[in-house]
Amino acid sequence: MRFFADSMLGKLAKWLRILGCDTAFAPTIPDDEIADRALREGRIILTRDTLLIRRRSVRENHFFVRGDSYRDQLRQVVTRFAIDPAAGLFTRCVRCNEPLEKIGRQDAAGKVPPYVFGTQESFHACARCGRIYWKATHREEMERHLGRILGP
Repeated sequence: MRFFADSMLGKLAKWLRILGCDTAFAPTIPDDEIADRALREGRIILTRDTLLIRRRSVRENHFFVRGDSYRDQLRQVVTRFAIDPAAGLFTRCVRCNEPLEKIGRQDAAGKVPPYVFGTQESFHACARCGRIYWKATHREEMERHLGRILGP
């Protein structure tokens, strides 16, 4: 599944990326560019914009997301597209949407806090922005939060 979230769905885009879904998000581009990029890149448009879905090029390529809460929105998208929440969990950069790559522990040296480097064995990085990820308490909290949103 490849998605393009419109400007009203930034938090949903973040949580879809946490689930490992390829989710483009560019909050400053106009609707016509969203429609063009989604078509060109083979993405389904996720939107709350009734004007956007009236466009001929979008009519067959969108999912209208209801609800104001990102929690409700995430449940809707996961249900509608039968996304397995565990399948790609924590495999994309939350910031850039790029797939994360495993890096050697030494490659993380000097790029993560000393305590993290001393206590963690496994690291992943985003090739685009350089952000480094590791298993930490915030990851466990995100998993618990997803469990509360999506169920076990």
